[in-house]
Amino acid sequence: MKELNDPDLLEHYLGAYEIESIFNEDLRPYLALYRYDHGELICSQGDPYDYLYVLVKGKLKIFTTSPEGKTLILSFKTPLDVVGDIEYVQNTEIINTVEAVSEVHMIAVHHRYLKKFASDHTPLLKFLLDVITQKFYVKSSSLSFNLLYPVEVRFASYLLSVCFDESDALYSGKLSTGALIDAANLIGTSYRHLNRVIQHLSQEGLVERHKGFIVVKDRNGLSKLANHKNIYE
Repeated sequence: MKELNDPDLLEHYLGAYEIESIFNEDLRPYLALYRYDHGELICSQGDPYDYLYVLVKGKLKIFTTSPEGKTLILSFKTPLDVVGDIEYVQNTEIINTVEAVSEVHMIAVHHRYLKKFASDHTPLLKFLLDVITQKFYVKSSSLSFNLLYPVEVRFASYLLSVCFDESDALYSGKLSTGALIDAANLIGTSYRHLNRVIQHLSQEGLVERHKGFIVVKDRNGLSKLANHKNIYE
């Protein structure tokens, strides 16, 4: 993590996403802009809640860990999105672990300043309401997607979510084979069946399996197979 002391870039993000109004004048001096590199954690499950983060660049992976140490990917997030919204409203510890899967820029503000300067600031509260309800809508859609569509379609949508980032043209388009168990859990299938699906997609020329990773060969073909939906974002 690195703090970007760049007021112009911060103002650019506020203007580009039209979110200037959600941070009132009293709160503005306490906004910070942070950069996270691939693989860095923004926050971890069970940690005390300290900051509200607004994602303005890059892609995040959200996952949870069981008491036995098993992880389950829940979703991927792209701008504009928020981390710590539910924790702020509920005043609770961090619910899930959040990891950068590309270079990420986050606007952050400490909860003490939110409570002091914006606890009754209507634009911020409306923004948080919109974000939280959108998350419930996406989760409902994701559950329906897993029930209604075959595994090939679900995995194609998963690959589009995890292998590409619209803000980073150099993003790899690869998936580590070590992540296949997480992928199977997220899309609701077995590891064995997922491997059969990958073999079929390879035969169709959509992906190619190498030692240690799977590379997307035909992004447009995957998008067509997934009905142009990145349901896990």
